[in-house]
Amino acid sequence: MAASAGYDDSGVAAAPFRVLGPLEVSGKQGVVNVAPGRQEVVLGALVLQLNRVVETAYLVDAIWAHDPPKTARTQVQICVSRLRRALSDGGVDATIETRSHGYVLRAPEEATDVGAFRRLVTQAQAAAGEGDKSSAVSALRAATGLWRGRCLAGAPSEALARTAAQLDEARLEAVETCVRLELELGRHERLIGELQQLVAHHPLRDRLRAYLMTALYRSGRQAEAMDTYHQGRVIFNEELGLDPGRELRDLAQSILTGGTDHAVDGPAEAYPATAPPPPGAGQDGGARPAPVAVPKQLPTDVGDFVVDSSIVAAVRDAVTVRQDGRGPNVAVLLGRPGVGKSTLARHVAHRVAAEYFPDGQLYCDLRGLSGQPVGPAEALGRFLRALGVPGQAVPDSLDERAEMYRSLLADRRLLVLLDDALNESQVMPLLPGSGSSCVLVTGRGRLTALPGTRRFDVEPLSEDGAAQLLARIIGEYRVESEREAARALARLVGGLPLALRIVGARLAARPHWSLTSLLSRLENEQSRLDELAYGELSIRASLSVSYDGLNAADRRLLCLMSLAEGTEIPSWLGAALLDDPTPHPADLLEPLIDMRLLDVTAMEGGEFRCGLSQIVRTFAQERLPAETTEEERAVAVRRLVGGWLALAERAHKDIYGGAYTLVAGRGERWHPPEDQVRRCLRDPLGWLESEQTNLLNAVELAARSGLDEPCWELATTLVTLFEARGYPELWDRTHQVALTAVQEAGNERGQAAVLASLGTLHLYRGEPEAAGPYLSTALEIFERVGEPTGHALCLRDLARIEQHHGEDDRALALYESAERAFVRADDVVGRAYVLSEMAHITMRRADCTRTRAYLDEALGICRSVGFDRGQALALRRLGQMLMHQGRYEEAERTLLEVLDMVGAGGDLVGEGYVLHDLGRVNSGLRRVEQALRYYSRSVKVRERLLDHSGAAAVRADMVAILR
Repeated sequence: MAASAGYDDSGVAAAPFRVLGPLEVSGKQGVVNVAPGRQEVVLGALVLQLNRVVETAYLVDAIWAHDPPKTARTQVQICVSRLRRALSDGGVDATIETRSHGYVLRAPEEATDVGAFRRLVTQAQAAAGEGDKSSAVSALRAATGLWRGRCLAGAPSEALARTAAQLDEARLEAVETCVRLELELGRHERLIGELQQLVAHHPLRDRLRAYLMTALYRSGRQAEAMDTYHQGRVIFNEELGLDPGRELRDLAQSILTGGTDHAVDGPAEAYPATAPPPPGAGQDGGARPAPVAVPKQLPTDVGDFVVDSSIVAAVRDAVTVRQDGRGPNVAVLLGRPGVGKSTLARHVAHRVAAEYFPDGQLYCDLRGLSGQPVGPAEALGRFLRALGVPGQAVPDSLDERAEMYRSLLADRRLLVLLDDALNESQVMPLLPGSGSSCVLVTGRGRLTALPGTRRFDVEPLSEDGAAQLLARIIGEYRVESEREAARALARLVGGLPLALRIVGARLAARPHWSLTSLLSRLENEQSRLDELAYGELSIRASLSVSYDGLNAADRRLLCLMSLAEGTEIPSWLGAALLDDPTPHPADLLEPLIDMRLLDVTAMEGGEFRCGLSQIVRTFAQERLPAETTEEERAVAVRRLVGGWLALAERAHKDIYGGAYTLVAGRGERWHPPEDQVRRCLRDPLGWLESEQTNLLNAVELAARSGLDEPCWELATTLVTLFEARGYPELWDRTHQVALTAVQEAGNERGQAAVLASLGTLHLYRGEPEAAGPYLSTALEIFERVGEPTGHALCLRDLARIEQHHGEDDRALALYESAERAFVRADDVVGRAYVLSEMAHITMRRADCTRTRAYLDEALGICRSVGFDRGQALALRRLGQMLMHQGRYEEAERTLLEVLDMVGAGGDLVGEGYVLHDLGRVNSGLRRVEQALRYYSRSVKVRERLLDHSGAAAVRADMVAILR
C-alpha cells in the first residue's frame, strides 16, 4: 500500500481510502475515480465498516432514504460491480466480497484514515497514561490533522451523514483532549487563536469555552475571559433557554475572585476519545451539569412474565457492563412479531434502572400509537422536553436536536429504551454520544448497521414455558388437569407469548371453557386469527405491523409463500413463485427474513432454508386474495410444483446416469439456477430423503390444483427414493393421490404410468398376484398410446411375476421381449436390469457361460452411465453365481464389495438382500457364528423396512443352520 500512499498534512502516510473529509481513493495507478452519488454512498458505507458486513438493506436505505425503487438491490449490485472494477484498475489493495446478506470491503486496517485516526488516539491515550503529555499531544495533533473537512462531506446520504457525525464528534473530543493536555503543559498563549475559532464554530460546547476562558485568564486577559463567559451565557439562553453549566459557572467565579481553583489551574478532565468516562464519573465533583429533570418513562413491568433467566442475565450485562470503546452500550432485542421482545426489554429495564441509571430512563414506542412510525426528530423532541428543555427552546432541525440531546446526556447516566424500531435511520440520532448512558432497542428487522451493538434473538417459549405462562394466567390446576391440551395449544401458536397471553385471557374470562374446547376452535384455520384476539390484544394486528412495513412486491411474495406447505422452505422457492430468473434467489427472501416473517431454520451448502410458522402462514393465506388474482395463484402453483419436479427428475438422472426407467410426461418444469441445483444435488438420493416432506406435499398440492400431469410425473419419479430407502407406504400414498388425479382428468398416459408403478410396488412387497392386474391394464394402455419405456417396464415386471411362480421359460421369453423394448426406447439401464434378471434364471439352470455374459454386459452398461445401484445388482448376481458354483471365498469377496456399495449409496433394500447372501455364503463355509451375525443384521434391516416376508425367509435360513 505504501507505494500508492504518499503523505498528508499530518505527516502520516495517507491511506488509500480517505473519508475524513470528501471521499478520496488512491492506488498504485494514482487517484481512483469514484462516481458521485450511489457509488460514493456505497463505498463510503463499506469503508466506515471496513472488514465488516454491510447489509444490502442498509445500502438501499443509505441511497434511497424514502421509497426505494423495485430495482434497488439490482442497482446496488451494479454499483458494487463498478466499484470492484475501479479498485482493480486503480491498483488498490482491497476487495469487495459478497456475503449472503450484503458486502464486505476487505483490506488491512491501516487502509483507511479512520483506522489511522483511531490508532493515533489510542497512542495518545497510552502516552498520557504514562505521563508523557508531549507525545500524547503530538499523536492527537497528527490524528486531528487527518481531517480535510466534515467526514464524507458531500456524500448524498442521510444515513451516512448520521454515522459520519459520530466520527466528527470523535474528532472534537480528540481536539478537546489535546487542548487540555497543552494547557497542562503551559501552552495557553499559543492556544488562544485556535480556541477562539473552535468556540465560534461550536458555541454550545461548554468544555471548549472553558478552555478558552482558562487560556485567556492564564495569559493575563481576565476581562476577555469573562466576556467569553458572558457571550456563552447569552447564547445558551437564546438557543436553549438554559444557563451555562456548573463547570462554566464555577470557572467564571474563580476568574472573578482571582482564585486558584482546580477549574482554573486545569479544567475538568476530558476523557480521551477512545476511553469513555467510568460509570461513577462526575457523581461527586462539579464536572457534571446538574440535571434539569430526571425522567422516569418506563412502561409497567409484566408480573406474570415467563422467560429463560439466561437471556435476562445476558441482556442485563449488555446494558450495565462497560464494553471496550468510547460509545454507549447498545443492546438490541430481535425476534418475530409477538415473541415478547418489548416485554423482555421492559423487564430488564426495570431491574437495572434504579441501581445503574439514577439520572433517569427515557422511553419511546417508535412504531407509534397510530401505526405511523415515530421519526427521530419527533422522538428527540419528546426526550428533550422530558429532560427539562422548554418547548420553545427545542430546535427545529433534526441535527440540532440530536446535538442538544447528546450534550444533555454527555455526563449523565440514563437508560434509553427504544421499542419496536423499524430501521437504523430511526435509531441512530437517538444514540447518546458518550459511554455513560445505555440504550436498549427492540425491533423486528435486523438493525445490523447500528454500530457497537450486542444483539439477542428472542425465541418463542418451549412447551413447558408456554404451560408455565398459561398457569400464571388461568391457574396451575386448570393447566395440570389438561396438560396435553396445553402443550398442543403451545404448538399450535408456535410458542408465541402474545398468542398464549390472548389464549390465557380468553380462558380466564370464561372459567367454564376447557383448554380442549379452545384448542378445537383454534384448529380451524379459517377462524384462527379471529380466535387469537382479546380486547386490545391481537395477533393479526401484531403481524400487520410487520406486513405493512413491506413493499408491495415483498407482501405479494409472502402471500404466495403460504401456498407452499411444509415446515421448511428452500431458498429457490421464492424465485419459482415469482418466476424470477435471478442467480441469487435467496435475496428475494431477505426482506421477509429481516422483518422476522420468515425464520432461517438451517444452512445447507451455503444456502439457507426458511420456516413459515403456522400463525404467519394463516395470516398470509388470509391476505392472499387481496394481493393476487386467482390466475396468478394458479400459475405460481404450477411453477412451485414444476420446480420440485425438475429437481426430482434431475436427482433421478444423477443416480441412474440419465432419464432411464422413467415414463416421461409433459408437465411444466421450473428450473432453479444451475449453481444451486448442483449444490442441492451433491448427494441426490440424500437430497430426495431430506426433501421428502416437501416432495410429498408437492404431489398432493398438484392433485388439489388440478395439475394431473406433473402430479403423476412427480409421484412416479419419487420411486427412486421409495425403492432405495424402503418407503412402500409413501409409494402407495403418493400413487393413490396421483391415480385419482389422472382418472378424474381422463389422462390415459398418466393412468398407465401410475398403474405400472403400483404393480412394481406390489412386487416390491412380495405380492405378485396383486401386481398382475395393474401391470396388464397399464401394458394395454401403453401399447395403445405408443409409449415404449412404459411398455418395456410392464414386460419386465410381468416377467418377474412368472419368475416368482417358477415359470422360468415364460419369464425368460418376457425378459427377452422387455430387452428388445428397452432397446427401442433407448433405455440402457432398463436393459441392464433385464440382463441381470435373465442371468438369475440362467444361473439357476447352471448355464454359467450365458450367466456370465449377461452380467458382464449389464455391468458394462451400468459402469458406462455411472449407475451404482445397477452395478451392485449385477455384482450381487455374480456373487450368487459363484456361490451356486461352490466358490464361496470368491463369492464372499464379491458380495462384500457389493455391501460396501449399497452402504455408501444408502440402499437399505439392497443391504438387506446382500446381508442375507453373505449369511448363506458363510453357512456354506461352515462359519456358523459369522453366518448368524449376517442373518441377524439382515433381519433388522428388513424389519426396519417392514419387509416381514423377507425377514421370515432369513429366519428360516437361521433355523436351518442351527439344526
